[in-house]
Amino acid sequence: MNPKYSFIVPVYNEEKSLPELYRRMQIVMDKLEEPAELILINDGSRDRSLQLLRDFHDKDPRFCYLGLARNFGHQIAVTAGLNFARGECIVILDADLQDPPELIPQMVEKWQQGYQVVYAQRTLRHKERWGKRVTAYVFYRLLNRLADVDIPTDTGDFCLIDRQVVNILNSMPERNRYIRGLRSWVGFRQTSIRFERDPRFAGEVGYTFSKSLALAVNALVSFSKVPLRLSTYVGLFAAAMAILMGLLVLYWRLFLPHSPLTNFTIILVAIFFLGAVQLVSIGILGEYIGRIYEEVKGRPLYTLAEVRGFTCHQSDKF
Repeated sequence: MNPKYSFIVPVYNEEKSLPELYRRMQIVMDKLEEPAELILINDGSRDRSLQLLRDFHDKDPRFCYLGLARNFGHQIAVTAGLNFARGECIVILDADLQDPPELIPQMVEKWQQGYQVVYAQRTLRHKERWGKRVTAYVFYRLLNRLADVDIPTDTGDFCLIDRQVVNILNSMPERNRYIRGLRSWVGFRQTSIRFERDPRFAGEVGYTFSKSLALAVNALVSFSKVPLRLSTYVGLFAAAMAILMGLLVLYWRLFLPHSPLTNFTIILVAIFFLGAVQLVSIGILGEYIGRIYEEVKGRPLYTLAEVRGFTCHQSDKF
């Protein structure tokens, strides 16, 4: 029998959290009136995570797993889970239990009311460093202002998605994926549930500052043309400043010939300023050109090393 519900959990070096995830997800799945499956995606873990996934499947066939051939990143791991999900109602959550599985029944209730996307919105982040809280607060509001679509603030990948929405997401060929942006872009009836985010259950934080920064840049570039326009505006500002400096130098030459401002200092400042503007503009263009380069190569999003819990026909599709 095909499952009614599919739960997608990307896994990267989560051996300390997985037993508790297994216990809590079993409780949630047993309470559901319809059959459910849990899809665990091993994203190139270097610890015992993959072996634990094998053990879970042997104990409970509802726990399926995909073993990616290397670490492809969180967003690609989630995409792999969406490709294999068989349910009519799909929920994405993290393995570190900061997304409490106990919220799933509330999400399902919203889905049964007719909503096709139900995202979890954080009201409080327990035991997170103040720097992380501040940067996250600023980023989400900046993205909401700059993005071409309305991406809700303080939301992560923890959400419920209807099968109709998942089919559309699976049909999108783009490589640099930002799931929470794509689910807003597709539209449909969407709502939120608010929750206080728990601290990580165990283990080390998987999303380092560099990974978070890369995700933020990917979100801005994928859903906003403002950076390109910004380079144009900065270029126009630099041109205006250059004209003003030229007029000032001419004034100083004519009326203040002995002023120190007519020496090399102002020339060096102008050169460094214009050079910085050019380099920043080239960098912004490079980000967009890099996206084009990734798309035209046409490589698969991920490669699979191991698959268990799915039919041969479904496994052969990816």
